[in-house]
Amino acid sequence: MTVFQDKIRIVPDFPKKGIEFYDITTLIKDKQAFAEVIDLFYEKFKNYNLDYVVAVESRGYLFGAPLAYKLKCGLVIIRKPNKLPAKTERIEYGLEYGKDILEIHTDSIEPGKKVLIIDDLLATGGTIKAACSLVEKLQGHIEALAFVVELKNLNGRKQLSQDLPIFSLLQAD
Repeated sequence: MTVFQDKIRIVPDFPKKGIEFYDITTLIKDKQAFAEVIDLFYEKFKNYNLDYVVAVESRGYLFGAPLAYKLKCGLVIIRKPNKLPAKTERIEYGLEYGKDILEIHTDSIEPGKKVLIIDDLLATGGTIKAACSLVEKLQGHIEALAFVVELKNLNGRKQLSQDLPIFSLLQAD
């Protein structure tokens, strides 16, 4: 039995009515559960020979940074608009509850470099699909996608390339 699954708090009607928010702050404050999550990701991806872990703002950073360190590869961040100081690529995308924009520095991934994209949650797939598009614009090679939680009933996987390995530690309905 894993420790981390019981540490994720579900908050009803956040950020708006009808949404069940999977709050990972209760997971990351527990040192054993947090370590377990990073170790599980590490075991899954340690033989991928990655150049970068690409983490999506903001909760993806919490898992991407320690994982990149353990995998001995670089960390690339994807941010909300107007947060990165140099030249960026940007994309607008749909969320479960609205629209948003993501950006990446144009010089953050060299063509052909192997990347893992990580975020805390896969819901409708809009955010991660946008992140994939940004990496592809920079000609990075996406090796896999990783999530702590996947909400299966929102069918986010269907929005993504069927050729990409998708790894979720916890799948919920």
